[in-house]
Amino acid sequence: MNDLAAVVPASPALRLHAADNVLVARVDIAQGAMLPEDGVACLNRIPAGHKVAARAIEKGAPILKYNTVIGFAAADIRPGTLLHRHNMEFREFERDYAFCEDYRPVEVLADAERANFMGILRTDGRVATRNYIGIVATVNCSATVVHKIADWFTEERLASYPNVDGVVAFAHGTGCGMEMSGEPIELLRRTLGGYIRHANLAGALVIGLGCERNQLNRLMEAQGLSADLRLRTFVMQDTGGTRKTIEAGIAAVKEMLPGANAVTRTRVPASHLSIGLQCGGSDGFSSITANPALGAAMDILVRHGGTAILSETPEIYGVEHTLTRRAVSREVGEKLVERIRWWKQYSLGRDVQINGVVSPGNQDGGLANIFEKSLGSAMKGGTTPLVEVYKYAEAVTKKGFVFMDTPGFDPVSATGQVAGGANLICFTTGRGSGYGCKPVPSLKLATNTPMFTRLEEDMDINCGEILDGTASVQQMGERVFELILRCASGEKSKSELLGLGDYEFVPWPIGITG
Repeated sequence: MNDLAAVVPASPALRLHAADNVLVARVDIAQGAMLPEDGVACLNRIPAGHKVAARAIEKGAPILKYNTVIGFAAADIRPGTLLHRHNMEFREFERDYAFCEDYRPVEVLADAERANFMGILRTDGRVATRNYIGIVATVNCSATVVHKIADWFTEERLASYPNVDGVVAFAHGTGCGMEMSGEPIELLRRTLGGYIRHANLAGALVIGLGCERNQLNRLMEAQGLSADLRLRTFVMQDTGGTRKTIEAGIAAVKEMLPGANAVTRTRVPASHLSIGLQCGGSDGFSSITANPALGAAMDILVRHGGTAILSETPEIYGVEHTLTRRAVSREVGEKLVERIRWWKQYSLGRDVQINGVVSPGNQDGGLANIFEKSLGSAMKGGTTPLVEVYKYAEAVTKKGFVFMDTPGFDPVSATGQVAGGANLICFTTGRGSGYGCKPVPSLKLATNTPMFTRLEEDMDINCGEILDGTASVQQMGERVFELILRCASGEKSKSELLGLGDYEFVPWPIGITG
C-alpha cells in the first residue's frame, strides 16, 4: 500500500498518493506558510503528523490518504485547512472485499538460501528465542503465590545458571466468577495452555487455589497437558496454603534449573521465527515510516519461510478489504470478515475505537479516527498473501502472513499472539510505548526521530530516518529484519535491558463476571 520509497527532507508536507486530497505535515507548519509543490497556503497551523487539505473538498466527499477513504468532509473545506476530528465525519461506507483478486503466491527461498539465527532447539523440533521457567496461575487467587515464587529467583540466585533467562510469573485477573463453559473459559484455557507449552519455556509450574471455576485438572485435560519433569502442578488448598505452596514451588523450580540450563544455541533457519506484530501509541507518521518498514521486513521473513502474525482486529477495520483481496482462498477471506462482523456486534453502542474514536494519544499524534489508524496498522503485515485467520490464542501452524483475532489493546493482543506460538514481538510506536513481553523479546520501532531521541532507552530502532530522508522504506525493512535475527539469537532488546515484561500477561477477559 505504501509507495513512498524515500522522503525528500526539504518538503514540509508529504503527498502519499497522486489521488490524495490531503497532505501530511512532515514538520510543524506555520499558519500562512506556502506549500510550494501544491501552491497552497496553510490557513491554520498544521502540527507535524497532521493533515492539510491539498484542494477544495465538498461537504460529504471522501477524504483520501494513500488513495484510501479515511473519512468524509463534515463541511465544505478550503485548500490549506487543517483536517482532523473537528471537520472530518466518521461513517460506514461500502467496501468491495474482492476475495483473492490480488492473490499472488510468494516464491519462498530454498533452504540453502535462507537467513539463519542462533536459536535453542527443543526436543520436539520447535525453536526458542529465549529460555525461561514459567509460573502460571489458573486463577487470580493464586496470583500472589506465582509472583512470590518467581521473585525469589533473583539474578544473584540464578547466577549459576547462565543459560536461563529468568523465572517469570504469569498471573491474571480471572479464572473464577466466570462462565464454566463456552467461549470465555475456552479462550482462557487456550491462552494458559499456549504459554505452558511455549517453546521459550524450558519448564513450567501451574498453580491453582482449588475451588476456582477454572479447575487445574480440567485445564490440563482440555489442553492435552500432563505433569512431567518440565511441568509440575500445585493446588494451594491441597498443598497446605500460601506459604507451603510458595516453598514447594521454589523447591520445584530449583529441581528444574539444571535441566533448563543444559541448552546451547545452534544455527537454525529463519523459518523458525514467528513474529507477533503490534502497534501502540500510533501517530500520523506510523503509516509513513515504522509500519511499512515492519511490513517490508515481514515480506522478507515470509520469503525466508517464517511467519508474520498481524492482529488487533478493531485496528484493521475500514481497510480489511485490502487483506481479503490478497487472501489465499475465499474461505480465509470470509473468516476475516466474520471476525469483523463479530466485533461490530460485540461493540454495538459502546464508546470504543471500532466505533470511531481513537485514543487521546492517537488524536494528538494526528489520527482522526479508526479508519486512518487502521490504514497504518494493516501495513505492518506487508504485502504477501493472507494464508490463514486464527481465533485468539489458537496455535499458529501455517507459515507465511496470517491474522489472529485480538483486541487492539496491546498487552491483551500480544498475549494471544504469544499463546499462539509467536517467539518474538515487533512493536511500532509514534507517541512512545514502554512495553515488554516475557517470555519473548519485544522490539520497539519508533516512527519519528524526535520521539526516538527523547525515549531512546525504550526504542530499538529509529524508523524516523525514512521521514528524515536518510533511508527508504525497503532499506529500513532490511535493517529491521537484521535486528530481528540478532535479537532472536540472544541480543537483548531495550525492554529486556529495562526489565519489562513481568506484568504484561493479560488474557482477553470476554464474557460475564458474576
